[in-house]
Amino acid sequence: MAVRVTQNMLNSNMLRNLHNSMRNMDKLQDQLASGKKIAKPSDDPVVAARGMFYRSSLMENDQYKRNVDEAKSWLDMTDSTMDEVGNVIKRIKEILVYSGDGAISPDDLKTMGSEVQELKNHLGTLANQQINGKYIFAGTDTNKAPFDPTANAGKGDFVSTNSSLINLEVSQNVFVTSNINAQKIFNFPDNANNMFKVLDNVITELSNGRGASQFITGMDQQYDKLLAERATLGASVNRVELIADRLKTQDVSITELMSKNEDADMAGVMTDLKMQESVHSAALGSGARIIQPTLLDFLR
Repeated sequence: MAVRVTQNMLNSNMLRNLHNSMRNMDKLQDQLASGKKIAKPSDDPVVAARGMFYRSSLMENDQYKRNVDEAKSWLDMTDSTMDEVGNVIKRIKEILVYSGDGAISPDDLKTMGSEVQELKNHLGTLANQQINGKYIFAGTDTNKAPFDPTANAGKGDFVSTNSSLINLEVSQNVFVTSNINAQKIFNFPDNANNMFKVLDNVITELSNGRGASQFITGMDQQYDKLLAERATLGASVNRVELIADRLKTQDVSITELMSKNEDADMAGVMTDLKMQESVHSAALGSGARIIQPTLLDFLR
């Protein structure tokens, strides 16, 4: 049976189609203005879910990069401090060699003893080096000074016994060490014979006007151990720099994937918008033909 089409039906269909056309134009205009494919998760749940995953990955990567930056800061500070320690030890070795000269007067030896005392005090300052208020040579006891100037009857000594390493996560289940075991430097070979105790013996000899060249071997051992630990530190620095480069590359890759997932194709959107405008204009034109004068328009 044929269905009678009334004017109201024509008007209702026309309005519904016009509303749909305007809704499509509004969506395309939103994409053009925001540059994004979707405005809310319900527009495309798959795109929204992937976007959340990529953003979560970016946040994790940013935290890993901050951990790497912190590790690099600690390692760089440790390396520069160890370099200064090496320079101090070399100066002490020069003094020890010079003190073996039989032509040196007792007064000159005492002056050397005073210089070695100042160099020892400087080594204590280096042993208490801090970064962001944390002691870098104290193991995990970063709030406790490893060198105590009042220890050993006021002569000063390295009192920390903490050899624990501080590990930072720089990728999923990947950790790097941001500090070194300072016991291998300032308490080598043990606390009773560490560099500060050796220097105490040197100072005693020189202060009494006697040569101290017999301690050259001991200082050579301290210097060789320092170089060995610094070489190990250099390997750690190289690894951290490689990880930092990888994280930067990974950051770019995740951002690119997120852009492909969410960003609208601007050329395609503008083309679709122009086409939708043409469709809307055609719908308006056909609607104008539907709304024709009725019999009532002639009953005047």
